[in-house]
Order: sequence, then structure tokens, then C-alpha cells
Amino acid sequence: MSRPSNARTAAGKGVAFSSSPVLEVKLPIWRSRLVLFLMFGAFFGLMFRAMWLQGMTTEFLQKQGASRYARTLELSATRGKITDRHGQVLASSVPVKAIWASSESVLEAPQEKIAQLAALLEISEIDLRKKLVSDRQFVYLKRQAEQALVDKILALDIPGIKTEKEYKRFYPEGEVMAHVVGFTNVEDKGQEGIELASEKNLAGKTGSRRVIKDRLGRVVEDIESIRPPHDGKDLTLSVDSKIQYIAYTHLKDAVEKFKAKAGGAVVLNVQTGEILALVNLPTYNPNDRSVLTGAQLRNRVITDTFEPGSTMKPFAVALALDTGRVKPETVIETAPGHMTIGSATIHDAHRQGTLTVAGVIQKSSNIGTAKMALQIPAQEMWEMFATLGFGQQPKIGFPGAVAGRMRNYKTWKPIEQATMSYGHGLSVSLLQIARAYMIFARNGDMIPLTFQQSAEMPVGTRVISEKTAMQMREMLESVTQPGGTATKARVPGYRVAGKTGTAHKIEHGKYVNKYVGDFVGFAPASKPRIIVAVMIDEPSGGVYYGGDVAGPVFAAIVANVLRSMNVVPDSSVMNIIPEPSVQESL
Repeated sequence: MSRPSNARTAAGKGVAFSSSPVLEVKLPIWRSRLVLFLMFGAFFGLMFRAMWLQGMTTEFLQKQGASRYARTLELSATRGKITDRHGQVLASSVPVKAIWASSESVLEAPQEKIAQLAALLEISEIDLRKKLVSDRQFVYLKRQAEQALVDKILALDIPGIKTEKEYKRFYPEGEVMAHVVGFTNVEDKGQEGIELASEKNLAGKTGSRRVIKDRLGRVVEDIESIRPPHDGKDLTLSVDSKIQYIAYTHLKDAVEKFKAKAGGAVVLNVQTGEILALVNLPTYNPNDRSVLTGAQLRNRVITDTFEPGSTMKPFAVALALDTGRVKPETVIETAPGHMTIGSATIHDAHRQGTLTVAGVIQKSSNIGTAKMALQIPAQEMWEMFATLGFGQQPKIGFPGAVAGRMRNYKTWKPIEQATMSYGHGLSVSLLQIARAYMIFARNGDMIPLTFQQSAEMPVGTRVISEKTAMQMREMLESVTQPGGTATKARVPGYRVAGKTGTAHKIEHGKYVNKYVGDFVGFAPASKPRIIVAVMIDEPSGGVYYGGDVAGPVFAAIVANVLRSMNVVPDSSVMNIIPEPSVQESL
């Protein structure tokens, strides 16, 4: 069939195809011209931008390119060693490896190799893949890995897996020194103990360098060293490893014997204020903290407080002596064994009748102590206690040290002043009470405590006169002699002095039928060298008095420590059969 004659005529005359009515554009012509103008504008804008980046300034593109091949690597610094006073290493850094991955390369590895890698890392294959997907550029697979594991993983020959040098802390003394030294975390930063307290000195300053890496993470060229690493400083402690082990062994025996909840012991150098040993039970192994609990972590010697009981009596008596209110031979009537103050009544464990001031200390009479304390203005007694450090945080630069509890004298009632004189109604830490006994061991003054080895003799702060200190020393020595409350604290060959303490524990604001037994003393009494304080928390089996549970621990520690220090015996009594102790009043 032939086309219409008019169509042939139009074609023959050369009419434009676009002139067809069907294809005729109905839109205004300016719109197409605007679109064309914008396209040319965008083209010239891109061309100008390219010329600017590649010709006028290249900084941006260089940064972008460098980010794809240049890396800044950290250069590890070695953490400083911690040693005891004799150079015995307590904490050191051992080299280990951190295993990391360039995730994109690892994910391209065969499935069986990824499964083997997951098995070596002791995680599931699903968890491994999730870790790899979480960061496509860099992800740690294992920190502080031992060399044996590193060798097995590298033997898989998986592209993108690399290692870098880092350090892991090792503690040779383990659980014996745990509460002194503490530990670091996976980033090698101190978390507890001296590791935390001396973080600034022990921690080195990491260095860095710029390198070029290929797509598999391999270093192909060093660009520059930005900052060299600086190792941390070594630290020498005042602690003596031998004395620490002695204290730990005997405290552990007592806690096990009396099936106690916990225990603590501290040994101080009378002359320098150095802490020679600090032990807590329960304890933990800082090299393996996989089963660490809060009870194991607690540094009870400095973080836990308790009512000290009769170990507080010597301070009230010393103040009464120092102010001339009484003399050692002053007679005090304690009969009939109880005394009413206001609406409250206090008691002695046993009726003692008439006692001298020295007898009040030896027999540990609550009534005798309270009668002397009530002769003293409350402010004067409070000021002495504050000077001794009670109610104040010890300045030892150690994490967690607590202040204890001692209310201001303005709120004291007579009954409260009386009970505080024999250790109830206030709380202290074992470290605080041990330091306070320096006034008796140092002839009336006291010095700061320190965990740092010290060669200088510190300047003391006088609290009582030298005469009063000597009088109190004789009284405290009588406590360990026949008729005293701590005959089990006697040491063959050495004269010792100290005081027992027993106190009910407080739970939910009320006294409960649980006890803390403690003993604080010093030796040799003729010329004191060490102060030893022992606390046994919740002993069971019906034995809980400080003279029975803490006194023998004191004796064992003192005997071994004085011999290790080559201290000459000052007593001719070598074989002692302890007589039954007089129980102190609660």
C-alpha cells in the first residue's frame, strides 16, 4: 500500500522531521537553554576545581593520599620496675605481642583458616567475624599474647594479620605483695596499689614514627621519627620482701586457725616511718585476676575502719598523765565493776576493785579509763586525737586511704567521751592506730608514714612529753607480762609492749554479735625498732579477744622480724610459757 501523496510531498520538499505535530515541544524554549547553561556552569566549575587542587594547591590531595598508605605507629615505652628496699623485683614489664588485623584482607582468607584463627583466639567464628566487620581498617585480635600463641597464629599465613610489641606486667611475689604493689590493666596503666599511686613516675612516655604501608599492612618505608619513647622511672619501696612474707605467713595461719572472715597486719619502722610490710587476707594473685572478687581486692589495712576497742585506752591515759591530772601510782576505784553516766551504764569484763593508773592499763579497765577521761575537757581530748591523725585521711599517697570517723567535740555527751576513751563511738583504720602508737615508741613525737625508701630521719611532731612516753611504755610492757591481757604476745628474748583490743562490729547502725580482735605494739621495749599492728575480723569458734587471736600473731611476726633485722635481744627470758591472759573489757 502506498503512502499518502501529501506525506510524499512533504518529504520531497525536505520538511524537518521535528516539524511533525506529534513531536512539537509545548514547553517554553528558555527552560532548555537554562538547563544547558547550568550544565556548562557545572562543567566549568569541576574543571576549575580540578585545576585548583592539582595546580594551585596540592595539600588536600596529598593528605587524602597519605591517609591511604601512611601510618603513625606508636613506639612503646617500658614501664619502670618496682623493687623492695633491698632491690628485690616486685613488678617488672616483660615483652609480649599485640595481634591485630587489617580486616578486609583477613575476611578474604579461606573459611577454614578463619575457623582455625577463631579456635586459637578461643572465640567463636561468628564472634571473630563480627569483630573484623566492626572496623575494616584496624582491629585488635589479642592483647598481651604470649609468643607461643603468636607463632601459631602467624603460621596460618593469613594476609593482613600483624603483631606489634607491647609489655605485660609480671609480679614475682604474687599474692604476698598484691595489696602493696597492685596491678596494671591491658593498656599498662596502674589500677591499684603503688602501680596506681605512682602512675606518673612509673609510666613511660610513648614515642611515634611515620611509616608507609602497603595494602596488606606491611611497613615498606620509614618516613620520620616524630617523638622518641621515654621509659618510666624505677621505684624503690620501703617494703622489705622478707618481712612482708613473715607477716603474710603468720596472718594467714591465724585467719585459717580461727576461721576468720579477714585479717590485716602492718609493720612500721619506728625511726623512719617507713612501711616495712602491709598484708591483707583474703588476697589475690595479680598475675591471674580471672577470678578476682571485691573481698580479695580490698586493702583492709588502709580502707576498712573498725572500732579499735581497748587499743585506744593508752591515749586517754597518756593525756591525763601529760597534763598532770594523774600519776602512774594514782589510785582509781573501779568497783563494783560498773558505772552509770546519765542514763547509760558501762562495765568492766571483771571486777578489779582498786587499781593504780598503771593497773588500769594492764588490766584494761573501761571504768578506770573513763574516770580519767572525764577529768579532761572534751576539746582537749579531741585535739589530741586529731593530732594523732584520727578522723583524718592518712597522707601516704596511697589510693583508698580513709579518714575514719570521729565527731567534733562540740557534740560530745559525757557518756560518749567516756566510751571513746576506751575505743567505742569512733572508728579508725589499722594503719591509723599503728601510726598513733609512735608517740609511745618514739618518746612522745610522731612522724609521717611513707611507702618510699627513706635515708633521712624525718622531723617529728611532739604530742606528749618524753617523760609521759616513757611512763606509758612501762605500762604497755606490763600488758604482756603475767597478769596482763596479752601474755600470748610475749616474745622469747625480747621485751615487748602493746595493747589488746576487742570490739563488737556495727551492721546497719547496730552492734551485732560479731567481733574484731586487734593488737598494737612495739619492740624491743628498751629501744623500739618496729611497730606491729594486727587485726582479725570475725574470728569464730568462741575465741575472739584481741589477746587470744591477734596477740600470738604479733608475737610470731615480731620474733622473726627482729631476728631478720639482727636486733640484739634485750631480755634474759628466753623460754616463755604464756600464762592465761586477763580478758579486756569490751
